[in-house]
Amino acid sequence: MRLSQMLFVTLREDPAEAEIPSHKLLVRAGYIRRVGSGVYVYLPFMWRVLQKVSQIVREEMNATGAQECLLTQLQPAELWQESGRWDTYTKAEGIMFALEDRQGRQLGLGPTHEEVITTVARDMIRSYRQLPLNLYQIQTKFRDEIRPRFGLMRGREFIMKDAYSFHVDEASLKETYHDMHDAYCNILRRSGLEFRAVDADSGAIGGSGSQEFMVLAEAGEDEVLYTDDGQYAANVEKALSLPPDAVPSQFTTFEKRETPNTPTIASLAKFLDCSPTQIVKNVLYQVTYDNGMDVLVLVNIRGDQDVNETKLFNELTQCAADYGGKAVIGLEVPDAEAQAKWATKQLPLGYIAPNLEDSYIQGSETLAPNFLRLIDKTAVDLENFITGSNESGYHVVGANWGREFEQPSRVVDVRTSMVGDRALHDPTQTLKSARGIEIGHIFQLGTKYSIAMNATYTSEQGEENPLYMGCYGVGVSRLAQAAVEQSYDKDGIIWPVAIAPYHAIVIIPNLSDVEQVRAAEAIYNELNAAGVETLLDDRNERAGVKFKDADLVGIPFRIVTGRSLKNGNVEVVKRAGHEAQEIGLTEVVAAVKGWVDEALQA
Repeated sequence: MRLSQMLFVTLREDPAEAEIPSHKLLVRAGYIRRVGSGVYVYLPFMWRVLQKVSQIVREEMNATGAQECLLTQLQPAELWQESGRWDTYTKAEGIMFALEDRQGRQLGLGPTHEEVITTVARDMIRSYRQLPLNLYQIQTKFRDEIRPRFGLMRGREFIMKDAYSFHVDEASLKETYHDMHDAYCNILRRSGLEFRAVDADSGAIGGSGSQEFMVLAEAGEDEVLYTDDGQYAANVEKALSLPPDAVPSQFTTFEKRETPNTPTIASLAKFLDCSPTQIVKNVLYQVTYDNGMDVLVLVNIRGDQDVNETKLFNELTQCAADYGGKAVIGLEVPDAEAQAKWATKQLPLGYIAPNLEDSYIQGSETLAPNFLRLIDKTAVDLENFITGSNESGYHVVGANWGREFEQPSRVVDVRTSMVGDRALHDPTQTLKSARGIEIGHIFQLGTKYSIAMNATYTSEQGEENPLYMGCYGVGVSRLAQAAVEQSYDKDGIIWPVAIAPYHAIVIIPNLSDVEQVRAAEAIYNELNAAGVETLLDDRNERAGVKFKDADLVGIPFRIVTGRSLKNGNVEVVKRAGHEAQEIGLTEVVAAVKGWVDEALQA
């Protein structure tokens, strides 16, 4: 392609709305253009990148035996109401664009497609003989992000590959799940990206096991905890580990002590000259279930630990049936305004004890009259611990479960794992941290959707059984931007060869020089004929402008027909390290093709 004939405009200044390097560079280099909040046009260079990513994804999915299809973007509300997720996605999380047609029927623009594909399976799968089955699509998705940002990283419209598999049992599901894990590793490896597969929380999608695939980059929104031996990696929301050992308490007698101005763990530990590991802190939450019922939750956890609200959310979801609900739609630490609606008297905030009385709650039809009491594993074995007294300005020391305080019966793991924690699989390994951009997520859904939507198959024994399901997503447009976030320098983008819009660019420094033009045209034509996707910068611009644009756009190999032509050579520059060398006119095509082939086979 001749650059003079392309829609190609570069910017010298960073766009005002861009926050991270990849977003700035993609706009400046003419890859994307913003037309609304979280809504972007893919310009010709970007579309080529997305096509290449899509093709890698397609090839790896096809290699597993998955079949490509295309599902509807417009989804009837009834399907989501069957699965029980309509209110979650339109109200609690609010990420679905919901609308009504002219007949007043409710519809949603698909943020995901579990309901649609389960409906297809319910209507078309009859027998175990049709299983296992894996269907995938590459499709535009829509999500009403509260704060669209970072360009294609968190937009309201994006391209995604999602696949859904159906099975007779869990064993079959796990086979496909492992195949998808390998396929995703291949996709990221072939795309030239450094990544980690990490244990993850399933979130609103649901199901049992899940893994995220993280492209490592400083601008990543997710924190990944991992061990150097390569045996463990997890999103911080999901990570499990061994906390530091608790320091034995120096308080052997139970007593109440005045502790003025000590509402925090740090201030209390300093005042009593004790370790935070000797303290039991009691954290208050308010959870709202999908039936409108609110429950006040009191979590006991060791003083040096923090509550992981994702883990707590999951624990409270398991409690939903106890309160007549199915799902959590809200979880918060109740502020003064929220407390005023139910507290019968002022709470001793900062000095709460594990036995905070239920009489603080003014119950109602929509508020449970008793605290739901949970104890984290880190607090279970503490002896002679320090905790609140339910009186402002006072704590108790030397307390024990089963004596001064009744231990809650529901023991949970809701602590946040931290850098430096010991690994469960090998306590000699400690957790380290990296930032990551989530590119893919695979789930073992099990029978969550098939039972809710009555999607069954007939077994070999003639029994009607629910289908086991898996779900596997890759953000195609997100992967493309993540590649930029992982690989750039002060001059611009450095594309991996496999997903670069073009492999090479031939630059004519001086259009009035006939020899430069003739040599550039010949190299350009020969490279394209050899299968090397090549641009020709034949614009009537200064040489310096062309070089800057080539660096900004990030084409892997640059060939310049400049002064070295007098010696029968051209200058070739590798974008990744600005390594320059002179190569003979008769050898340059073979050299560049060799580099491209080598990169694509890596």
